[in-house]
Amino acid sequence: MNSGWILLDASHDALRTVVAGLPADAMELPTPCTDWNVTQVIQHAAGDQVAYAAFLTGEPGPEENPFAPSGSLSGEPLAHVEAAMERSAKAWAAVDRDAAEVPVPMPPNKMAPWLGAGACALDAAVHAWDIAVATGRPSPLTPQLALELLVVARETAEPVRGFAYAAALAPEPGDDEVAALLRHLGRDPHWTP
Repeated sequence: MNSGWILLDASHDALRTVVAGLPADAMELPTPCTDWNVTQVIQHAAGDQVAYAAFLTGEPGPEENPFAPSGSLSGEPLAHVEAAMERSAKAWAAVDRDAAEVPVPMPPNKMAPWLGAGACALDAAVHAWDIAVATGRPSPLTPQLALELLVVARETAEPVRGFAYAAALAPEPGDDEVAALLRHLGRDPHWTP
């Protein structure tokens, strides 16, 4: 299902593409998310999508805390992510784009609809990158997607630094849009396991 929000749909596609076909031996690999393996990042990314849906709809939130993932999935990784993204897309599809604000799970817990959908997109896309680099797959972040997500990141990252995002890293000469986004979120664009 598409949400009707282009940035969110592109970010969901990025996460879907990276998780599809992950080999079983990739699930325990380390990721750029300190102390989390691939399974835990998948759980976190899916849990965050469910949290956005829950805030928008009033339905139940994630079954486990997205910030304390167990590292154990009860089913296939792609099915886990797809179910979460479907809930998120359905919830965002119902949002009134002209509303002054919508409820979201990150501080300040309310944002303009475009920004809330963008924050949800940012979460999916950046964790898609985390999984991709951890498993040796191509980055799902295109320069255009990164440029649009950077607008959102500049509006939303500061209240959650040290919790959801690390301190921003200094830009380096030659950084492209993807590197600029990742550095803004405290990630090393050249991270390797």
